[in-house]
Amino acid sequence: MGNKGLSAIRPMLGFVFFLVTLHLVYGDLSYSVSEEMKRDAVIGNLAKDLGLDRISISSRQARVDFEDIRKTYCDINRSTGELVTSERIDRESLCGNKPSCVLKVDLVLENPLELHRVSLHIQDVNDNSPQFKDHLIEMEISELAEKGSRFPIEEAHDADIGQNAVQRYILQKNDHFILSVDSKKVDLVLENKLDREKQKEMNLLLTALDGGSPQRSGTVVIHVTVLDANDNAPVFSQAVYKASLPENSPLDTVVITVSATDLVPSIKNYYSLVTTGQLDRELVSDYNITITATDEGSPPLSSSKTVQLSVADINDNPPVFEEQSYSAYVSENNKPGSTLCSVTARDPDWRQNGTVIYSVLPGEVNGAPVSSYVSVNGDTGVIHAVRSFDYEQFRSFKVHVMARDNGSPPLSSNVSVSVFISDVNDNCPQILYPAPEGKSLMTELVPKAAHGGALVSKVIAVDADSGQNAWLSYHIMKSTDPGLFTIGVHSGEIRTQRDISESDSMKQNLIVAVKDNGQPSLSATCSMYLLISDNLAEVPELKDISYDEKNSKLTSYLIIALVCVSTFFLTFIIIILGVRFCRRRKPRLLFDGAVAIPSAYLPPNYADVDGTGTLRSTYNYDAYLTTGSRTSVPFKLVPSIKNYYSLVTTGQLDRELVSDYNITITATDEGSPPLSSSKTVQLSVADINDNPPVFEEQSYSAYVSENNKPGSTLCSVTARDPDWRQNGTVIYSVLPGEVNGAPVSSYVSVNGDTGVIHAVRSFDHEQFRSFQVQVMARDNGSPPLSSNVSVSVFISDVNDNSPQILYPAPEGKSLMTELVPKAAHGGSLVSKVIAVDADSGQNAWLSHHIVKSTDPGLFTIGVHSGEIRTQRDISESDSMKQNLIVAVKDNGQPSLSATCSMYLLISDNLAEVPELKDISYDEKNSKLTSYLIIALVCVSTFFLTFIIIILGVRFCRRRKPRLLFDGAVAIPSAYLPPNYADVDGTGTLRSTYNYDAYLTTGSRTSDFKFVTSYNDETLPADETLKKSPTEFANIFTESDGSLEVGIVLFIKY
Repeated sequence: MGNKGLSAIRPMLGFVFFLVTLHLVYGDLSYSVSEEMKRDAVIGNLAKDLGLDRISISSRQARVDFEDIRKTYCDINRSTGELVTSERIDRESLCGNKPSCVLKVDLVLENPLELHRVSLHIQDVNDNSPQFKDHLIEMEISELAEKGSRFPIEEAHDADIGQNAVQRYILQKNDHFILSVDSKKVDLVLENKLDREKQKEMNLLLTALDGGSPQRSGTVVIHVTVLDANDNAPVFSQAVYKASLPENSPLDTVVITVSATDLVPSIKNYYSLVTTGQLDRELVSDYNITITATDEGSPPLSSSKTVQLSVADINDNPPVFEEQSYSAYVSENNKPGSTLCSVTARDPDWRQNGTVIYSVLPGEVNGAPVSSYVSVNGDTGVIHAVRSFDYEQFRSFKVHVMARDNGSPPLSSNVSVSVFISDVNDNCPQILYPAPEGKSLMTELVPKAAHGGALVSKVIAVDADSGQNAWLSYHIMKSTDPGLFTIGVHSGEIRTQRDISESDSMKQNLIVAVKDNGQPSLSATCSMYLLISDNLAEVPELKDISYDEKNSKLTSYLIIALVCVSTFFLTFIIIILGVRFCRRRKPRLLFDGAVAIPSAYLPPNYADVDGTGTLRSTYNYDAYLTTGSRTSVPFKLVPSIKNYYSLVTTGQLDRELVSDYNITITATDEGSPPLSSSKTVQLSVADINDNPPVFEEQSYSAYVSENNKPGSTLCSVTARDPDWRQNGTVIYSVLPGEVNGAPVSSYVSVNGDTGVIHAVRSFDHEQFRSFQVQVMARDNGSPPLSSNVSVSVFISDVNDNSPQILYPAPEGKSLMTELVPKAAHGGSLVSKVIAVDADSGQNAWLSHHIVKSTDPGLFTIGVHSGEIRTQRDISESDSMKQNLIVAVKDNGQPSLSATCSMYLLISDNLAEVPELKDISYDEKNSKLTSYLIIALVCVSTFFLTFIIIILGVRFCRRRKPRLLFDGAVAIPSAYLPPNYADVDGTGTLRSTYNYDAYLTTGSRTSDFKFVTSYNDETLPADETLKKSPTEFANIFTESDGSLEVGIVLFIKY
């Protein structure tokens, strides 16, 4: 049921489709136009003839299509609606000799679609002259020809038609021939017999005229040769002649001798065939020489023979290589026997003379025979690798290949083959600093006052590979405090992330991994030990730093001792002055006291010069479809009007897949038997801009050495656009962007036509190692299409930076003197030279050398570590002052270097070197310790002298009578105050006075207890005692020499 219904619907669908397509075709227009009209000549006004306005012609995108021809002879002026000529119209090339020449044009209007048939009737003009096929007509006529004989002549041809075609002929007047013209047939008629003895040949001029205006003509010369009557032709002696002659034979060499015989007369004629030039088999190997023998009869008769001459080969050509030189590219670590490249030489000689055998010429590559590196197949010229190559040993080498033939003698030629070895990531990064564990102690001191971002140390590594395989990145894999330190990914610089705090552990351990950029990536690790301390003295358990605890704090102890002694001395002076002042107002009490002198203090052996324990200097561091093979085409024929069919597409056309179609349309009638004819429609698919440019690679990489010249070529990008003409024209440009904060246009530029990328400026590897730019490829279509590609520019390092020595600092900036203990043994670590190089890779590989030293055999330095160690034990005969000049060199080509001076003192403490002159401390700071010692000695000496004087005075006074003692006070009778009288005559006072004096000897201070008098009567002091204490002492001395005065008290009551 389904199939029957479908069969019934199909006719209806066809009818409906016919109705839909029918309204698209309208009536015909016809114009008459002369050929050879000028360009833009007006044929007719289509807008007026179709009843359309000029706006409709333009808005509906009117266009014309020609049938069976590819040229566009006319076009529409959309502004005026006129049909104008766009190409020269040549009726003869379009229609030939057809009496009617009609050019079918389809006028197409869109929105809605309309099709109008336009017929252009091409009118002929007289633009062609009659022409004969040849300029000269050769005719041979026997003198025996009869009168009236006709000799046909090829008629003239005129491309024009009608009246403009050939109308008549004119023959130059002569005695023997007339012209006969009948139905376009032209004959030369013999009017009078020929006589060869009178005239052997003649020239006749024939003129052809057309009927155009102006009239055109064409001429031809008829050359008539009168033949002699003869009936015997010469006969050669052989039926076939064959000969062989070596190439390069000299001139006039006899090739062969031939002979021919004519019966009348019977005479033999012998001729020798000789060379007139040098023969070259490689140009012509065989000759077929035709020899014609002609008699002298009338008419003459002749016969011909062919001599087959073969040129024999000699070995006169050496093999010639197809290229002047060859290049082979191979990755390192290749398998032995792998193919590198193939060389080919041609020898035009024959057989064994042209057989080529290949061989490698003897030579050396990197000190070894070239045969140990490559071999060549003698028959094919294929070059194989004999061994596995190593890019790190050598990156390229050159061999010479010889091509030799088998001739006698053999000839040969040579060609050079350059073998370039590309790098493979087969080397792990090598860490130069810090040195591997077990070789040397790599401990760095970090100041406690270090702020965030402070440079602590640097990991220096190199990679023997090159390019991206040698691009190194640094990562902290493990650390004691993960948030305290960070490392530069490309620089390897270890810096603090934050300020150092008191809670941070003193000992910090970092495990750093160094990775390269190869595929797969290789890596190496190292350990970095850091100590958060201002000096090594704060780390007493550090085994490799042998500072003495007592000696390391000499300056601190001296300052403390000086302060204590000075304070004690000043306090004592103040007390003495206070007591003396009090005694001026009161009776004085003298006592002696003991002075406590501090015990001796031994100065330490070492002093922390800066007090920081770190380096004194700060350092900064700034990669077709061929349509003929198609079995079907995406087209079909759709009935249009009457016997008109429209060729419509059945699928989408793609000019980039198939640009032209040769569609054969066959028309078959319904007769019996059916007859058919075919025509081929040549369809060209017009291009539209539907394909953007496509780059040949997804991304590009360019490698350039730093310090390059501006304008140098980096690389080239190529994009293809399968579109046609301007749609396929590609223009390159660099997209806007920034590189290191500057516009990308200030770094690179691209040639808009070729895609060659140039450097605008000189690059610096130390500023940045790589950058990326975006290049756009845009076509000239409307609208233009474009695509982008990324270009990575890798800047390789050049050795343009000298090593920078961080420790010791340059002279004049800071004191760089190290103390070497006298008991140091051979191999003891004395100091270390720390240097860095702003370059990278092998250019940053540093080596250390002692250039000059006071004692060449005493110290040595690690080539890579920079550690200065003793070579032997220190002896008493060694000079105390040692000066080392150390050179630090990098591994670049050429090598750059820097030097520094290291001052060493063989001493256990600085006190042993008071006259140190070559250490340029600041005047105030450099003699601090000396000033402290001098001040301490002076203060201590003065204080001890003062105490000794006090003790001496006290000792002397203890031997004299004392005035006051415990109990009643007895006044000697010899002395009576002048204001007193002895009333009773007893020699004593009337009243008795008792005083109690209490002395505490432990504190050396006086405590007195005064008891009031038993007598209530009190006298003023100024009326009783008017003497001074000195006078009292003198009186007492005079009265009693044995009186010891200890303390004199004046009591006022």
